[in-house]
Amino acid sequence: MGSYNNSLIIMQIDYTPMLRTLRVGLEIHQQLATKNKLFCNCKIRDSQKFESIFERKLQPRRSEMGTWDAAAEFESKITNLVKYQTSDEFACLVEADEEPPHPINQEALEIVISVALALNCEIVDNLYVMRKIVIDGSNTTGFQRTVLVARNGYLEIDHKKIHINSICLEEDAARIIKDTEDNRNYSLDRLGVPLIEITTEPILGLPEFVSRVALEIGRLLRSTKKVIRGIGSIRQDVNISIDNGSVVEIKGVQQLSNLQKIIEYEMIRQDGLSKIALKLISKNLDITLLKSTNISEIFTTSSSKIIKKILETKGHNLIAIPLKGLKGLIGFEPYPGIRLGRELGELVKLYGIGGIFHSDELPNYGITLTEIKNIYNILGLDSDLDAFIMIGGNPELLPAVEKSIVKRIEQSLNGVVAETRSATMEAKTIFMRPRAGSARMYPETDIPPIEVNDHSLEKIKQSIPLSWTKIIENVSKKYNINYTLAENIYDSRYFDLFETISSSTLSNSFVVSKLTEDLTNFERQGYDLAKLNDSTIVEIFEKVDRATLAKESVPIIFEKILNGECNNVDDAIGLLGIRPLSDNQIIQAIKDIIEENRDLISEKGDRAIGLLMGRCMSLLRGKVDGAKINSILRKELNMLNINAKK
Repeated sequence: MGSYNNSLIIMQIDYTPMLRTLRVGLEIHQQLATKNKLFCNCKIRDSQKFESIFERKLQPRRSEMGTWDAAAEFESKITNLVKYQTSDEFACLVEADEEPPHPINQEALEIVISVALALNCEIVDNLYVMRKIVIDGSNTTGFQRTVLVARNGYLEIDHKKIHINSICLEEDAARIIKDTEDNRNYSLDRLGVPLIEITTEPILGLPEFVSRVALEIGRLLRSTKKVIRGIGSIRQDVNISIDNGSVVEIKGVQQLSNLQKIIEYEMIRQDGLSKIALKLISKNLDITLLKSTNISEIFTTSSSKIIKKILETKGHNLIAIPLKGLKGLIGFEPYPGIRLGRELGELVKLYGIGGIFHSDELPNYGITLTEIKNIYNILGLDSDLDAFIMIGGNPELLPAVEKSIVKRIEQSLNGVVAETRSATMEAKTIFMRPRAGSARMYPETDIPPIEVNDHSLEKIKQSIPLSWTKIIENVSKKYNINYTLAENIYDSRYFDLFETISSSTLSNSFVVSKLTEDLTNFERQGYDLAKLNDSTIVEIFEKVDRATLAKESVPIIFEKILNGECNNVDDAIGLLGIRPLSDNQIIQAIKDIIEENRDLISEKGDRAIGLLMGRCMSLLRGKVDGAKINSILRKELNMLNINAKK
């Protein structure tokens, strides 16, 4: 199936009616910049090398009330062997679950309480660490530790009160290195890094307003100067519903710029599923009749490459599930790309199966009309009224996949399914797992309750972060830059770096524009800014400060390093040939351009300056500051005019 543009879909759809019932709850997770991890003394930093590796196979367990969590059960079916890579410097026996957790990190706890007080929350008197079952491999223990710190707060945005449901302190998950059909590989360097989780009550309003709420909460967190900055350090999980329907949780929205698009996409997807449900209900589908049949024999001589690949894998079979009366409904699209077939395809991929085939899209993939007719005959279906789904794979796995497909079709009769989905880089969502419930939580037995008394609260109140407006005013005044530039740099991931560079004699406004406008433009073009590390950026500005590099060369060098043509600043300078010129060399180059354009100067007079400046910049770009070129050019033209008058 072809790809489609998310923005194009939204432009073509009037989703005003959906907005009236749209409800969005935010869960904002931010890593805290503490000296140590949450339950041990390990330092916080990503590992570059690993000393050891061990393996685990995680299994679900009943909660203390004797019930199973749906998300944990599902994860156990799709998660195979898990491998953990560990560094002795940034992980210890606590992360490996070979040693009980140490007492909770007081520094992290105080940061969370200070944020909670800034959000007008009620602080919990006694804090209990809980275990939240997670068996996707991201925690060696099979659970994540979390503690409720505060509740019932609020913040005001545009005179509108946004209610804060809860604020928790929890440990971050392990960093995934590789995910294959056979196993998942994680690094333990991030496991146990302290996180603050801020959860809002459902927000009523436009998607752009929800994004504004996330922005303001993120700004409050940054104002503490106690949070980690950069990609992966903050993420938004989003709970979305329309028409008072089921709530869908979207995990892992890392780019705030994508949040509005993801809300809009999910809103349209949910409305589309409701329209599909109405069609399904009208067909009186009998779920009890959905029993599969092995159809491998039909394709023993098939010319379809994808079918041959499935059956050539040792022991693999093809099965078909009959769907009475559903002709045209598996591929029915109330909106572009929103269809039941896509939902089912996302589901089976988590079992390691590439996808499904369904009759609404056949013939295709080399599958012939004759083979389709044979499937209808074996299943006893009417090709004018009925439909079927085909899946192929290991016969030991297929019954579980079939069961999931049938259950998902049954759920589709109710419209939107309460589930957890992942955000994609294209600002869409894909199925991840069923929604977790209360059965996943139970008390942590290795850590006693933590008392929060009035004395400790009074001390923490002294460190409540300033308001955003006050912080920006202070930054503007301290660095002598206007309010907009101060906001841009403080909002960016480069503020700490800017403070380091600002000690030079360079204009702070110039530095801010390079770190915000230029780098943002490169990111929009798809460049990976991680290739441009802090030390490289500092080196570039140091060379400009020492006048060994022109200001105009900064974005050019950025680009050469980002696109992989060079690994360091000196290589970029050599490749571009932008070694600084002496004043005499600059003057002579400009004189030569003036001499070459005598006729132009005679014809246009003062109006020739723009064209001459362009030709000078073309020759000297990256080698000489533009203001210096302009000054010398005007001086030489003035001398030319004086000599001409004589």
